[in-house]
Amino acid sequence: MSDTLPRFDGKVALVTGASRGIGRAVAKALALQGAHVIALARTKGGLEELDDELKALGANISLVRLDLREGAQIDNLGPTLYERWQRLDIFVGNAGILGPLSPLGHISEADWTQTLNINVTANWRLLRTLDPVLRLSPAGRVLFMTSNAAQNCRAYWGPYSVTKAALEALAKTYAHEVQSTAVRVNLLNPGRIRTRMRAKAYPGEDENTVPPAEAIVPLALSLLTQETTANGECFDFEPSQG
Repeated sequence: MSDTLPRFDGKVALVTGASRGIGRAVAKALALQGAHVIALARTKGGLEELDDELKALGANISLVRLDLREGAQIDNLGPTLYERWQRLDIFVGNAGILGPLSPLGHISEADWTQTLNINVTANWRLLRTLDPVLRLSPAGRVLFMTSNAAQNCRAYWGPYSVTKAALEALAKTYAHEVQSTAVRVNLLNPGRIRTRMRAKAYPGEDENTVPPAEAIVPLALSLLTQETTANGECFDFEPSQG
């Protein structure tokens, strides 16, 4: 990893959706820049591959296999982190699902509920359990991944648009609640980034025309530094920044 990226020596960072895509790229970068990363994902294989890759590069991470639909498991995270590290310096809320691309009238209750549970409710539960340990950090930093869909509502994208708009409201509300503390909370809109979710949403797109997940790393890491003073803001990634 480039020495031009900010260093995170001694920082404790939790990244959700860390087994692939943007979450994996950010988790890897943080670990290579000195942070102890708690990589959280649902898929065991992806986490183990990340662990093997980082160990070969001389970095270590902790793996947490957790399905974000399991609320009780999420609730245990904060106390577990406190017991082990007494604080949390960085939380990257990256995990999310696309949900069904379908007219609102054709969406099943199960699909609607699952999209809300993973994209919104899980992040509320994460904030609720992590808030105490984030406040114990000398400079707690929170970064959520949002989307153009939060503002640009298009036909058939209802569940995804609704949940990303709700996520932005959640993050900005929390930002106001921690304004007088050392915690700072922001959102990052990746835009066009080469991920499995984007391939599902745009199956005919030439992936070679889309920037890889690693392109977003410099901007993401800059928003996680102790020097970052922005709070409750949304930042858009531009490929030229990568």
